[in-house]
Amino acid sequence: MLRVVVVGMGPIGNVHARHYQSSPHCALVGVCDIIRERADEAAARFGVPAFYSAPEMLKALAPDICGICTGGEEYASDHYEPTMQAFEAGCHVLGEKPISNNIRQAQEMVDEARKRGRCYGINLNHRFTPLARTAKRWVEEGRLGHLLFINMAMWIMNPRESSPWFQIKALHPHTVDTMRYFCGDIKAVQCFATKAPGRTIWSTAHFNMEFENGVVGGLTGSYDIARGHPMERCEVAGTAGRFVLEDMFMELTLYPADTMEKTVITNTPFGDIREKTFDDTFRNRIHHFVEEVAQGCAPEAIDASGADGLAAQRVIAAAIESFQHRTVVEVASITG
Repeated sequence: MLRVVVVGMGPIGNVHARHYQSSPHCALVGVCDIIRERADEAAARFGVPAFYSAPEMLKALAPDICGICTGGEEYASDHYEPTMQAFEAGCHVLGEKPISNNIRQAQEMVDEARKRGRCYGINLNHRFTPLARTAKRWVEEGRLGHLLFINMAMWIMNPRESSPWFQIKALHPHTVDTMRYFCGDIKAVQCFATKAPGRTIWSTAHFNMEFENGVVGGLTGSYDIARGHPMERCEVAGTAGRFVLEDMFMELTLYPADTMEKTVITNTPFGDIREKTFDDTFRNRIHHFVEEVAQGCAPEAIDASGADGLAAQRVIAAAIESFQHRTVVEVASITG
């Protein structure tokens, strides 16, 4: 039985803790937050000790896995220190997205995990749904033929005003990872952005992308549109067909090129798909990481790894640089 602790007991940290407790492969043994009330409330909720210092908890409990659910500026600035402390304590780590908006720190975390032989995952939970897995299988089976393009969009209403790049940095680790999941590494990016009335941040943006394998793509994201249904849409097309995936867990449609018939898989309470709510994507992702660690998965083979999180942040950094200089930016040029 793997011993697990969680650092950062805001709303997302509590979601992580709840799903760790529901895994048959691990036991939640401690929670930590620098805000004492948060730590105390979570400790009472989950029946485990509260700590207010990550190093103290790691030393006292010697856990196998440490969940990093801290926040900070743009949801990511507080990830670095506890992640490095967890690796130093010998833990495997599952961190929240973004891995870090500081590329140098993100690289250091990935390098530290590799140096210590620890598994490092990021909560890129949008790929952890039955429908996303089915779509990935269709790609791998060649049912789309030679891949040509991908279109991705995600929108939610988030009125928060933060840094100018808040929407681009905080929303798009998920969308960029989804695009990489289906179509591979991204080579170059061009980005345009706009502000809705009353906004100070670049609250809506569009990315043009070129992939290493020749696929071309577009990504649109916004913090200005009411969520509605769906709030996320991914379309991948090739010479033999295309699929459309809505909300990653709601509905998947395959359109073969050689027939007017189509395959539609809809997530309903009466089907075989157990994915009913967005909360289930957290469960799937967390349980999958725990299972990988329990089964002795090689660190370099972790699904939605720290390296994947870093790759997504490099694309985002390239997009911001592109917008600033009104040019196409090679992702390989982003080093920190």
